Amino acid sequence: MENVKKSKNILYFDNNATTKVADEVVSTMLPFYSENYGNPSSMHAFGGEVGKYIKKARTQVAELVGATDSQEIIFTSCGTESANMAIRGSLEVHPHKKHIITTKVEHPCVLNTFKWLEKKGYKATYLSVNSEGELDLEEFKNSITPDTALVACMWANNETGVIFPVEKMAKIIKEKNSETIFFVDAVQAAGKIPISVKDTKIDILAISGHKIHAPKGIGALYIKKGTLVNPLIIGGHQERGKRAGTENVAGIIGLGIAAELALKYLDDENTRIKYLRDKLERGLLERIFNARVNGSRINRVPNTTNISFEYIEGELILLHLSDLNICASSGSACTSGSLEPSHVLRAMGIPFTAIHGSIRFSLSRYNTEEEIDYLLDAVPQVIQKLNSISPFQKQLKELEEIKLSRK
Repeated sequence: MENVKKSKNILYFDNNATTKVADEVVSTMLPFYSENYGNPSSMHAFGGEVGKYIKKARTQVAELVGATDSQEIIFTSCGTESANMAIRGSLEVHPHKKHIITTKVEHPCVLNTFKWLEKKGYKATYLSVNSEGELDLEEFKNSITPDTALVACMWANNETGVIFPVEKMAKIIKEKNSETIFFVDAVQAAGKIPISVKDTKIDILAISGHKIHAPKGIGALYIKKGTLVNPLIIGGHQERGKRAGTENVAGIIGLGIAAELALKYLDDENTRIKYLRDKLERGLLERIFNARVNGSRINRVPNTTNISFEYIEGELILLHLSDLNICASSGSACTSGSLEPSHVLRAMGIPFTAIHGSIRFSLSRYNTEEEIDYLLDAVPQVIQKLNSISPFQKQLKELEEIKLSRK
């Protein structure tokens, strides 16, 4: 087999970590770094004019998440801040309740906040998932008690793309304990699947700009009208007293445009992007005997596939791919700097020999079929090379024989 040539261009398949800022977003933001630099809180018309653009962005974000009223949108700096404000701000309003619920596969911004709260005296329930990464709704229902103050759950998993039934969960929560607040981390769902919070019983929902082709450093929180949440940042009157500090004007306006574009491209995400993801996944499984998909292949967002290459190290795979200008990930960008194996795949009961070789490919509307074809040529050659130097030759041979016997 001939060695594949290094791509001249960056082939970016790590869109669950961050996305390219759309050209339309950049061009809309630039004037707010130069001629339109007024403070929206100022009394003069120059600042007030900027405020109108923020109002428009609030409406654009409200439309993306299907909110009833744009006043239900609070701008933050990122998904992590949004999660902290939602969780801690809600619990401060209900200090007498000390039980909280989440899942074992949440993003670190939720899991580490829960661990911090446990040190403060809260009792936390961590829901399990099955081998497909899916929740058991009966287990969830039985975990809710009269003392449950809050449930925090992601809409889509950042590592596997598996979708959780948050609309059903919201109904279950309100039927068992109407006072329990339900916070949904929709950072990996926004722009990938339709969202309409007004048609659900979700109380609070978070999104992040840099996951939908807006810049880093901007996020938003939907807080249903009537839901009480204390501010995380104290100071001025901005965001109706919910989030103090002079607004990140350019970031907010960029997020608004990105939200509008995300709605526009939602059909493309669920047709063309899904087709490209499926072609990549199917091609790799056909060409590589020690490849296996992690998580449900049905109940997931259209841009994500998590594939394990058994008995080889994921870090080695990523380095070889990087040498070819291919960008992928071994999991969450917020944990991939750690040597610990994926907590998501561990919770799913994936064997350690597969967890260590797991690679996440996450696509965006900027990916092309030509890029997929290049990956289908390059990745199998990388895996073949690494298989040849793996210390698990006996296990690889047995696995190959099993795969061949099934054909």
